[in-house]
Amino acid sequence: MASLLIDGEKCNKCGMCVAECTYWLLQIVEKESLPSWVDGAEALCINCGHCVAVCPNGALELSTMAVEECAPIRKNLQTSPEQLEQFLKSRRSIHEYEENPVEHEKLARLIDIARYAPSANNYQPVQWLVIEKREEVKQLAQMAIDWLREVVENDPLFAELMRAKEFIAGWDSGIDVITRGAPHLIVAHAQKDSVPMGDGLIAMTYLELAAHSMGIGACWAGFIQVGATFDPALAQALRLPEDHLSFGTMIIGYPKYKISRIPKRNEAQVIWR
Repeated sequence: MASLLIDGEKCNKCGMCVAECTYWLLQIVEKESLPSWVDGAEALCINCGHCVAVCPNGALELSTMAVEECAPIRKNLQTSPEQLEQFLKSRRSIHEYEENPVEHEKLARLIDIARYAPSANNYQPVQWLVIEKREEVKQLAQMAIDWLREVVENDPLFAELMRAKEFIAGWDSGIDVITRGAPHLIVAHAQKDSVPMGDGLIAMTYLELAAHSMGIGACWAGFIQVGATFDPALAQALRLPEDHLSFGTMIIGYPKYKISRIPKRNEAQVIWR
């Protein structure tokens, strides 16, 4: 529950905070009055901070969110459309990694950026598991292969859909087809009953793009994610809280090779109305 705090000397009663409130919880009763809650709004506020963010004068804050805690947007760091286009188009799933690990401070920075991903009702359900030890990442990869062997034996159709035999053959020939030799693994997880599938995927996408901006490679670890869903042993090996599920798994490391071109993609299929 948040309390609304207005600096009367800074507020010019422009009404931006009222117009932008996610759930229409703010009002200006009279022309020269300060913004205030509507009846019952204090209990309904989801603490998203949009009212604090939109005020150009820093006149409004919540008891849970002081203006000083909200960094101003630095216009000199804004990306141009052309820069953003190349950044997004040049992102690649990295399949070969250098031996040297990513510094702990950079991994922590990735998580710090990813926590700003949007979530339904600002619930922020996503929590993180960061496996920094290469040996543990490789052990999880081995467990994923063991699970694939069981799938080949017990569910041939599912195995064919996942091309399980081909991946097992690659592993047996000495190729790490599961985690690609990456030194780290990051898992987004949340409580089972919070239904955060979309929230987890968005948060992991934020993390992947943040990694790209820092010269760090990433790739979705699909076999570990799916394996943890169907194989109790692999799920237990992640050692997540008892009532949590994995909602996204990603390998992380420095790319062994640099990407020089943007590959072609299919034309967008669009219905315009």
